[in-house]
Amino acid sequence: MSLSKKQKFFKNTAVVSIFTMISRVFGYIRDAAIFIFISNSNGALDAFFVAFRIPNFFRRIFGEGALSTAYVPVLSDYKNNDKGKDIKEFINASITYLSIILLIISIVGVAITPILIYFIAPGFVYAESGQYELSYNLLRITFPYMFFICLTAVSSSILNCYEKFSIPAFTPAILNIILIISVLFFSTSFSEPVYALAWGLLFAGIVQLTFVLYPLVKMGLFPKISFNKNHPGIKKIKELMLPVIFGSSVTQINLIFDTIIASFLITGSISWLYMSDRFIELPLALFGISIATVLLPKLSEYYNNSDRESYNSTINWGLKLSILISIPTSIGLILLSEPILITLLQYREFSPNDVSMTSLSLVAFAFGLPGMIGAKILITNYYSRKNTGYPVKAAVISVIANFVMNLTFVYYLTSSDFKGAHVGLALATSLSAYINFILLFANAIKTKILEIDKSIIIIMFKTVLSSIAMMLFILYFDLNMHTWINLDLLERILRLAMIISLATLVYFTLLYLLKISPKKIKKAEL
Repeated sequence: MSLSKKQKFFKNTAVVSIFTMISRVFGYIRDAAIFIFISNSNGALDAFFVAFRIPNFFRRIFGEGALSTAYVPVLSDYKNNDKGKDIKEFINASITYLSIILLIISIVGVAITPILIYFIAPGFVYAESGQYELSYNLLRITFPYMFFICLTAVSSSILNCYEKFSIPAFTPAILNIILIISVLFFSTSFSEPVYALAWGLLFAGIVQLTFVLYPLVKMGLFPKISFNKNHPGIKKIKELMLPVIFGSSVTQINLIFDTIIASFLITGSISWLYMSDRFIELPLALFGISIATVLLPKLSEYYNNSDRESYNSTINWGLKLSILISIPTSIGLILLSEPILITLLQYREFSPNDVSMTSLSLVAFAFGLPGMIGAKILITNYYSRKNTGYPVKAAVISVIANFVMNLTFVYYLTSSDFKGAHVGLALATSLSAYINFILLFANAIKTKILEIDKSIIIIMFKTVLSSIAMMLFILYFDLNMHTWINLDLLERILRLAMIISLATLVYFTLLYLLKISPKKIKKAEL
């Protein structure tokens, strides 16, 4: 890949990462507002997060996952043919067909909410606090969010294909802003404050869809109604989508298993898992999803044009960048889990016990971060080639392994009277992410659909070396939980910001001395 192409990729990835960072900052403010101002003593937050997880599950799989992943290569084919009419016909037919399917799913979903909750959180049925009834009433409000956000995700895929990355990357911030407003200004208007979150979620979905449709209008690509379900492009999406549903959504399926088992654990387990997962989603979205988002359209284009050199150079670039970021981020989250949680959340309703329990699962999730990010990058190598077979096989193995480990770890921890049994669920998710990554990587090498640049080994070695130095630097500071709890807000923020800033400086300074630059990762520099 030429330097100009590298610079363009880096720029696009930086744009996505910056806007994603803005969105995630609002996301943390949102979660802080929820946990600080809404009590979970009666399990109300657990009920909301289950009601939120179900439409979010559909969004991740059908919106950001399978549908978008199958949609981009097909749209790229039409785009490369340079026939504007064909692209518009494909967009019109596909969006119409999708809207009808999503509408049917939404109606059915609202009608069977008690059944869905029974299967997703069966432990709620036996709870005395009314969690079961509360959760399915909340789900009736939140389920239609799936309709709006899936259409938002597909519209974002169209924008990404035209290298309009900023608007799709910022769109999630709209959800976070609206939920913040819901908590701060409307939660007291309801007898059960979490209803403000449910209605805010639904309203946010409508606003998000409107936000991404506007640029499509300016581009002349606003979808029009077209009942052409036999369009060849729709047939291609169907062929790709079913395997991709499973292959690209291993983590989400694992999290559903986590929710099912966590519903039987002590009150708060679902909220602790949700919160720790949210902290993992930041680096996963900033680097794994952002890099994959930029890679997929270009990899599809290079593959369609039989440009093997650019193809391999591009996927190697993504893997190198993911190594440079995921390893130190994982170490940083593990070491600073309690200071981060105390600084951002330990106020009012969020107790020191909540900090301890959330920290346990955050450490376990952080351990698997490199595997999660690596799998996100590798899977674009398969889907850009419309190769959906092996990712499904790898995903099946990973999900089965996760389920077995979930049961094994939780049984062992509960048998030993360990209070934080939910950590077993997080650890199983991390280990299954590595299994998925290893399977995808080994098969890609074996079948020669991926040619690894040998310089990756050098980058890996220098990254680990720099990360160890950063780790030793962080451990120099007092990270004791009780020390941080006794600090006031300003002291917490300043101390945490200082540690993170200096640790980041140490890491990148060592990379620089070792002649590694995230912006210029190419063989000649090594």
